[in-house]
Amino acid sequence: MNILILNSSVLGDRSISRALVGEVVQRLMRASPGSTFVRRDFGSEPIPHLTAANVAGIRADPDTITEHAARHISDELISELRAADTVVIGAPMYNFSISTGLRSWFDYVLRAGVTFSYSESGPKGLLTGKRVIVVKSRGGSCSEGVGRELDFQEPYLRHLLGIMGLTDVTFIRAEMTNYAPDVREASLAAARQAIALLA
Repeated sequence: MNILILNSSVLGDRSISRALVGEVVQRLMRASPGSTFVRRDFGSEPIPHLTAANVAGIRADPDTITEHAARHISDELISELRAADTVVIGAPMYNFSISTGLRSWFDYVLRAGVTFSYSESGPKGLLTGKRVIVVKSRGGSCSEGVGRELDFQEPYLRHLLGIMGLTDVTFIRAEMTNYAPDVREASLAAARQAIALLA
């Protein structure tokens, strides 16, 4: 099995999502010994944001050196995604959505005619048959009650992945990590239990 591991926290070793991603990968490696993996860390090695100078490298025909550099990054990231059987994404909630580092990855891999195409019924994903495991961490609670209206993280991720045909998505949730220690530990224990149940 080929595993693509994407971390996007900027907190380094203090990151909850990063620690849980590590546990997910360990679980997968135990289930499939000999698996290979590729790691990306957008917190320590961010992808350049799209700007007026490089956007044509993704959404048009590159012409300048900067545009060709963006196309090269996009081709490399898409190649990693295509080669993966399983994608593990660490996605902490920043300002009720995802980190800008992870958003940049989507900006580079969402390419019309490459990872999705347009049809009369809307976008059609061209990357299918892959499993995606998303580890979400957030300081508050957005899974129920009024907090659900503030969750621009999970629905957004599910939509962006779905555009590319990645619909087999499992979410591991670690919520209320900024609450009292006992609440935090209970949430982390529940996340670890969900990881232990991964097939």
